[in-house]
Amino acid sequence: MTTAPWRDPALPAEVRVDDLLARMTLEEKTAQLYGVWVGADGDGGGVAPHQHEMTSDYDWDELISHGLGQLTRPFGTAPVDPALGAQALARAQRRITEAGRFGIPALAHEECLAGFTAWGATAYPVPLAWGATFDPALVEEMARRIGHDLASVGVHQGLAPVLDVVRDPRWGRVEETIGEDPYLVGTVGAAYVRGLESAGIIATLKHFAGYASSVGARNLAPVRAGVREFADVTLPPFEFALREGGARSVMAAYNETDGVPATADPQLLTQLLREDWGFTGTVVSDYFGIGFLETLHRVAGTTAEAGHAALSAGVDVELPTLRCYGDALVTAVRAGEVPESLVDRAAARVLRQKCELGLLDEDWTPEPAGPIDLDSTENRVLARRLAEESVVLLSNPTGLLPLAPDTRIAVVGPRAADALAMLGCYSFPSHVLPNHPETPLGIEIPSLLESLRTELPDAKITFAEGCDTTDPDPAGFEEAIARTAEADVCVAVLGDRAGLFGKGTSGEGCDVTDLRLPGVQGKLLDALTATGTPVVLVLLTGRPYALGRWHDRLGASVQAFFPGEEGGPAVAGVLSGRVNPSGKLPVSVPQDPGGQPWTYLQPPLGLAGTVSNLDPTPLHPFGHGLTYTDFTWDAEGPDAEITTDETYDLSVTVRNTGPRDGTEVVQLYLHDPVARVTRPDVRLIAYQRLDLAPGESRRVTFHFHPDLSAFTDRTGHRVVEPGTLELRLGTSSADVRHTARVLLTGPERELGPDRRLHCESEVTETRPF
Repeated sequence: MTTAPWRDPALPAEVRVDDLLARMTLEEKTAQLYGVWVGADGDGGGVAPHQHEMTSDYDWDELISHGLGQLTRPFGTAPVDPALGAQALARAQRRITEAGRFGIPALAHEECLAGFTAWGATAYPVPLAWGATFDPALVEEMARRIGHDLASVGVHQGLAPVLDVVRDPRWGRVEETIGEDPYLVGTVGAAYVRGLESAGIIATLKHFAGYASSVGARNLAPVRAGVREFADVTLPPFEFALREGGARSVMAAYNETDGVPATADPQLLTQLLREDWGFTGTVVSDYFGIGFLETLHRVAGTTAEAGHAALSAGVDVELPTLRCYGDALVTAVRAGEVPESLVDRAAARVLRQKCELGLLDEDWTPEPAGPIDLDSTENRVLARRLAEESVVLLSNPTGLLPLAPDTRIAVVGPRAADALAMLGCYSFPSHVLPNHPETPLGIEIPSLLESLRTELPDAKITFAEGCDTTDPDPAGFEEAIARTAEADVCVAVLGDRAGLFGKGTSGEGCDVTDLRLPGVQGKLLDALTATGTPVVLVLLTGRPYALGRWHDRLGASVQAFFPGEEGGPAVAGVLSGRVNPSGKLPVSVPQDPGGQPWTYLQPPLGLAGTVSNLDPTPLHPFGHGLTYTDFTWDAEGPDAEITTDETYDLSVTVRNTGPRDGTEVVQLYLHDPVARVTRPDVRLIAYQRLDLAPGESRRVTFHFHPDLSAFTDRTGHRVVEPGTLELRLGTSSADVRHTARVLLTGPERELGPDRRLHCESEVTETRPF
């Protein structure tokens, strides 16, 4: 029997896909363009916006008779034992392959923002914590482990990472971002992509593009970003993840920019993404995003019109379930209203990806290979290390930290004894289990209170909740004040409760009007500091909160951005001194709760000045973070003159002069004194973590190329201008240790999509003193 060309793994994917497409009916081709969400909740208790309105019933056997493009969240929709879920997924795949003429399996996708969003899977720190580590290599290793876990149960695609750059910290999804700087987001995000893709999982970049710039920080609100902000802040992380990460899928965002929804924007999804950047993978819709063209954006009058608009723009796959790319699209094609060539274009991309995954091979099998353990010891060790590196010591003015091992500690606050205080909204226990209150967490998550008692067995630790996270009732204040007054030190554990669509204080659809601590937690902190007992503030949050009100009253302050299942021991280790903190802020911590939106990427008139009585200067700047040891810096890099296409080396030697091991994060910022359009006063262009023993020193050399100074000019082109630049080495965006002035000479250069994105660096050992 002769094997059809499309089944022959020896042939190029393009040849196989062309042969297969020529054999398929219109119905079979369109079937490859949508997912099906088995078990999706339509009663309003869902995990996606407007899920209860957009979900409809279907006949499974009839639906799969033409084939199926994707299976949506077989593990992330309801609690299921991973081993049993893998068997159920294999059965579903067998039914799909048996039902269609060609026996093509579906591509299964899952959320994996802070770990595989499945019952019993490791809950890693949220992306904002990844940003705080300034450690792309560690993030890459985490993503690799997540990818292996996904693959072990038969999943092919992961809907991560989020590459939105924070523009307004009031937005509920700040916890899902990596930070407020595009270089940090791009380098860490690309590392995540490399890790996931190395495990054979398709990484999906989201949300393309502009989603985090919504007006008023409201989820799904319009975006009014200018051309240069879009080009120089919003887009670069996606370029990083495609060019340096190798991502194979992109998710179109919900938002509209200047009246054009991303899901219906051919300039964005076809001209820029494919023709300018050379992307060849698939574009998927955000959940119900194509239907929203009709129901929310109102740029389409029918489901068929919505499907036509998205397909024309370049959206290949409708997620999470069938609405606009099914029968309505087939009817429109047969009526001549939609060119069949658009269906062929999208189906070819989908099938090419399935071919690359081996799903078109005759020997493909849906059976899981090997044992399944989604929360292995190795995973937990990695989750602990990532959490430890992400904790930021904001202040420690009197050396109150580390805590004495035998001291009397009053642990107070609504987040101290709650395991869920460690998790963001896309970790399974926070994302899905609220709809299944009878189901156990599935993983061990020590609270901070429990972890402190383990960490400091000789300390006398008492506890009072003080108040609820959001409830305005102060009835618990009295006990909290009494416990604090009896103690040598109070550890106040405050922060967020992750949730969805208003059911939490942080998370998707949990936007806020200002940056006050939720509920009456601020008043509780007032009461605790008034006792006279030194207070260590520990924040477990998904966004930064304004802390200026208490800055002079705190003995120390620690920030942890939802540090995951091992976050309790990690934070306890920082408080005890077992862990020397090395985290750096990926977002600024504001002085006051109002005055938003604001991030550190400000031109001169966005900074403090005499023309306004409002001072936006943050309490703690981007990149800030203290440690328990001391470092000295010795920079090498005189002022220089280079052409607009030459490289300049800037070096600094950092020595640990303190008594214990520690980590310094050397940060390199660019200041452009004069440009033809206004520029941020400073912006990050490189960084390097240095782990140093007492007395040890290392030299880091940054190889600066002028491409890193490029910006979008008035004509919309990205250019490198001749002129003077300042390269600033610092421990944060505000703490500058050395400045080198570099004069760029020669012609102005216009850059294309192949420009240098990354500032290369190298670390060398130096002789100890």
